[in-house]
Amino acid sequence: MKPAKFAYHRPDRATDAVALLGKLGENAKVLAGGQSLVPLLSLRLAYFDHLVDISRLPELQGVRRTGDAVRVGAGTTEAAVGRDDNLRTSVPLLSRVTPFIGHFQIRNRGTVGGSLAHADPAAEYPAVAVALDAEFDVLSLADERTIPASEFFTGLWSTALEPGELLVAVRFPVWSGRCGFAVEEFARRHGDFAIAGAVLGVQVAEDGRVRRCAIGLMGMGSTPKRARQAEHSATGVLLSEVDPRELGELAASGWDDTPSDLQGTADYRRKVCASMVARAWGRATEEATHG
Repeated sequence: MKPAKFAYHRPDRATDAVALLGKLGENAKVLAGGQSLVPLLSLRLAYFDHLVDISRLPELQGVRRTGDAVRVGAGTTEAAVGRDDNLRTSVPLLSRVTPFIGHFQIRNRGTVGGSLAHADPAAEYPAVAVALDAEFDVLSLADERTIPASEFFTGLWSTALEPGELLVAVRFPVWSGRCGFAVEEFARRHGDFAIAGAVLGVQVAEDGRVRRCAIGLMGMGSTPKRARQAEHSATGVLLSEVDPRELGELAASGWDDTPSDLQGTADYRRKVCASMVARAWGRATEEATHG
């Protein structure tokens, strides 16, 4: 099928883009890489009178380190994220989840901001953002504001972005010290959205205790999840005393919006999620202790 008729706009600056969004209101939709939006339009599952193309805005491109955080422009492609050496060492989780996103053709067009603003709870980048306490820089005609990842995802495919606002960048904190990171997900085929999955980071103190732990979950509800109860259970505990299986079961439990669908029941997803967390814990702690 073909999308319904729409007017196409390609502003030259981010301020021009938000001016258009403010003028056109809810009849306008931002077009970044288009890897999620274009199929929805083509299938007539979504309709907008206006598309505002931000894919070529230079202000939304690139990766740079600023102090103890890395700023990723919202228009940076997923392929560029996967190739960036700075991200590979500063924010390993973001770099390591990238190969799980679709296929290389999709990653060549898809963008960081597009994935995050689409807010699919089974997607990889939202889980990383929630786990690492990322911050979202948002621009509008009125002003600029920052939205913490814990408040950004509000429901299935919905975010805290207001009409007329544009996501311009995402800032990820940089961990230091003895750290390990891992990604585990289960999907029917490589490139499919995960039935369930986990992204995990751990920081280990010199005495072998867990100083910090971050666990983000995919496919476990209407939004990406942060397994804070499981994190707290491991923090301050000797690595040798943390049972990966128990940690996984704790991370996967307690979610009242875990879906049941053609991919599997809610109970099946919990079992898969628990296994993914346990595997990720083993790999992350191995890296933290032995490099």
